[in-house]
Amino acid sequence: MKQIVLIVIVVVIGWQAHARFQSARVNAATTHGTTDIASRGGSGALSADSTASVQFRCDGRTHCSQMTSCAEATYFLRNCPGTRMDGNNDGVPCEQQWCK
Repeated sequence: MKQIVLIVIVVVIGWQAHARFQSARVNAATTHGTTDIASRGGSGALSADSTASVQFRCDGRTHCSQMTSCAEATYFLRNCPGTRMDGNNDGVPCEQQWCK
């Protein structure tokens, strides 16, 4: 009987630790601005149903010359403060470099 109680206690503690770990991971991703964003290859347009996904996070970059793709520039324009990537204010960043 003592062994069963011990096993139940270990399982409950393990389950609670796992739940806390998952919660901390979600909170850390939200706090650090990590977001999944999907991009349609080649076109530069964003698509939620695309299978390719790239992770970006705000890290202080503000100019097109610091970006590596249209999807990255679009993420920065929509989510990060102080960007300077949409000179004509049409919502499309880096039109000469990435988002043609």
